[in-house]
Amino acid sequence: MLAEDTSPGPAAVSRVVPVRVIRGGVGVFAALLLLLLTVTAGVSLGSAPIPVTTVWSIVASKLAPGSVEAFWSAGRESIVWDVRLPRVMLAGLVGAGLALTGAVLQSVTRNPLADPHLLGVSSGGALGAIVALLHTGMILGLLTVPLFAFGGALLATVLVAFVSRVLGTSADRLVLAGVAVAFVLTSIGNLMIFLGDPRATHTVIFWMLGGLGLAQWPHLIYPALVLSVSLGWLVVRSREINALAMGDETAMTLGIPVRRFRLTLFVVTALLTGVMVAFSGAIGFVGLMVPHFVRLFAGSDNVRVIPLSAFFGALTLIMADLVARVIMTPEDMPIGVVTGIVGGIAFVAILTRRA
Repeated sequence: MLAEDTSPGPAAVSRVVPVRVIRGGVGVFAALLLLLLTVTAGVSLGSAPIPVTTVWSIVASKLAPGSVEAFWSAGRESIVWDVRLPRVMLAGLVGAGLALTGAVLQSVTRNPLADPHLLGVSSGGALGAIVALLHTGMILGLLTVPLFAFGGALLATVLVAFVSRVLGTSADRLVLAGVAVAFVLTSIGNLMIFLGDPRATHTVIFWMLGGLGLAQWPHLIYPALVLSVSLGWLVVRSREINALAMGDETAMTLGIPVRRFRLTLFVVTALLTGVMVAFSGAIGFVGLMVPHFVRLFAGSDNVRVIPLSAFFGALTLIMADLVARVIMTPEDMPIGVVTGIVGGIAFVAILTRRA
C-alpha cells in the first residue's frame, strides 16, 4: 500500500507565502509609523512646543526648497531644524547602537547582564572626554570632545583585547577583562576630575551622565555610517551568533572559528559603542534593558533580536531624551539619569515576570 502524500500542494504554498508577506509588510509599516510618531513627538514637544504641522512644513521646506510657503518665524525654524531634529536623530542612532551592542554581547558572552559599560568602552570614552574638557582648551572646536572620547574608547578596546588575549578569549574572561579595564579607567578619570579645574567639573559630570547637546547635522554622518555597516554585518552573521550563544562546542561543530569570531564581534561592538559614546556621553541601561524587552516577544533568535533591539533602542532613547528635556524645562536633565531610573524599574519588572 502506497503511503499517502501529505506534502502541501502548490495551492497551499501559494496561500501561505502571501500571508507571511502581508504580515511582514504590516509589521514594517507599523514599525515605521511608530518611529515617525516618536520622532514627531521628540521634535514638536519641549520647553517651547511647536505644532506638528509647523514641524513638518519646516522639514519639507528644507528638503524641497520652495515647496511650502513659510508661515513660521525664524526662531521656530532654527529650533526645529538646527536644534531638535538633529538631536532626535542622534538619540535614535545612539539608542540603536547601544541596544544592538547589548543584544550581541549578551548572546556572545551568555551573560544576561552584559552591556557596553561592562566591557569598559564607555569608561574609556568618558576618560577621553574628561581629558578634552579639562586639559586641551577645546583645541579642535566642537569636535574636540567627540574625537577625544572616541580615542578613549579605542584605548579601552585595545586594553581589553590585550588583557583578554593574555587571559583567553572565552566569554567569562572577556567580561572579566572589561570589568577590570573599566574600573581602572574610571578611577583615572575620577582622579583627573578631582585635580582639574573646578569650573569645568559641572560640564564633565553632565557629559559623563549622558547628553545630546553636541548634535549637529555634519556630525551625524559618523554614527549613522558606523551603525549602518555594523547592523548590516551583524544581521548577516546572526545565525553564527546563535550558534555561539549555544556554546563553544556547538559552534565548533558547525565549523565556526570560535576564538576569532568572538574577538571580531567584541571589536565590532566596542568600536560601535565608542562612536556612540563619543557623541552622547556615557548613557547607561539602554544596552542592558532593551534586548531583554525584545526577547519577551521575539524569542532568542538573533535573526529577529538584533534588528528589533536596534529599532526599540532608537525609540527608547528618543523618548528618554524628550522626558529629559521636558521634566526640568527650561533646563536639560542628563539623559543618563532618565535611562537609569526608568531602565532600572523596567528591568526589575522584567526579572520579576521571568521569575
